[in-house]
Amino acid sequence: MFQRTEDFPAIGLLEARWRDIRSELEQLAPQWFSQWPERDIYAGSWSVFGLYAFGQKIVESCVRCPITAECVESIPGMITAGFSALEPGTHIKPHRGYTGSVLRTHLGLVPAADCALRVGTETRSWEAGKAFVFDDTTEHEAWNRGERTRVVLLLDFKRDATAPLSLDALPAWLFV
Repeated sequence: MFQRTEDFPAIGLLEARWRDIRSELEQLAPQWFSQWPERDIYAGSWSVFGLYAFGQKIVESCVRCPITAECVESIPGMITAGFSALEPGTHIKPHRGYTGSVLRTHLGLVPAADCALRVGTETRSWEAGKAFVFDDTTEHEAWNRGERTRVVLLLDFKRDATAPLSLDALPAWLFV
């Protein structure tokens, strides 16, 4: 289910700096993005440029995007962050996340027409500079039926920033 972004004041910083974040995105070469490794949950082309992976800083990426890195590092309990690109004709099939200990945020950077995310029974489209937060253990799916690539800043943060995060339930491919 979608959460109220007002309940997470740090998300406002992302929205305030979205133009700077998008500017850094626009400087990235396409070959620096990698296909999302969980190929069985999507058809088409879904690629990511990681900044943080389960608390581990991807230094080279953060050097390329210092403003974005600074912004995501200011989110309490942030564990994963990066750019997510959904090419036209791509469908991320209905699925659920791996742990209820985190919430997911999408900050719209490059929205696309006829492109949306369904979480539970609610469907939303991305808007440039606007974020939404959702519980990804709720069944969700995304699609891009338009003609333009959709790009968001995707990040996960712990529901309780002070609680330890159990990584036992996460698939091994996340750590390679």
